[in-house]
Amino acid sequence: MHSGFELLSPLTLVLVILAGFAAGWVDAVVGGGGLIQLPAMLALPGITPVQALATNKMGSVFGTSTSALTYARRVRPDLRTAIPMALVALAGAFGGAVLASLLPARVFKPIILAAIIAVALFTVFKPQLGQYTELRLKGRRHFAAACGLGLVIGFYDGLIGPGTGSFLVIALVSGMGYAFLEASAKAKIVNMATNVGALLLFAPSGALLWGVGLVVGAANMCGGYLGARMAVARGNRFIRWVFLVVVAALAVKLGIDVWNEDFA
Repeated sequence: MHSGFELLSPLTLVLVILAGFAAGWVDAVVGGGGLIQLPAMLALPGITPVQALATNKMGSVFGTSTSALTYARRVRPDLRTAIPMALVALAGAFGGAVLASLLPARVFKPIILAAIIAVALFTVFKPQLGQYTELRLKGRRHFAAACGLGLVIGFYDGLIGPGTGSFLVIALVSGMGYAFLEASAKAKIVNMATNVGALLLFAPSGALLWGVGLVVGAANMCGGYLGARMAVARGNRFIRWVFLVVVAALAVKLGIDVWNEDFA
């Protein structure tokens, strides 16, 4: 296990801290902070993709834990739904990571891209979506649906990764009928579990750069705390607009990936 500090010049250190802070803020509001943080990790000179992924997950664990605790204190999400969903998502992330070693992610990206665009358009043309919690399912069906979504999205996190938090918010708002604020609170708990699961896989391999991970984690915590507080203070309308921006960025990112893999 290496610290990774030898990769950080003073300027690089500042950029890594800024990226970690911004990623923590975005993750706390709607998820998708990996779109900022992972490219920053990959840009470090001399870092391997596996080291970047492992170190990114370490930083994300700090940020999602902080924002999850902040939401839990201020929003008080229903843990009877969030915790089983998180545990199932943890198992799904392991399964996705296993499949990632057998099948290329490019097989799934066009399907995911189409789903993202459809949900973004649905959100744009349904301005009242996510303003209030109006659950579509009750009782056992509600918990079964939550666990099913946790399994699928956890699997995605292990297989591909970017935008997991955003997918959780998408599923909880459009699929289950939660308001954006409640959905973001639950998504952070589930996303924390998937990050821990991935980190448990990466840590024994020796790929983790613990020094860089701690620096990014500290910045991520600060961004996560601020983002969660802003989301709680400004409410569903604010989260909806940030959500649309992040989902648009995710769609562009996956679209470029699909284009490069199919036509390059």
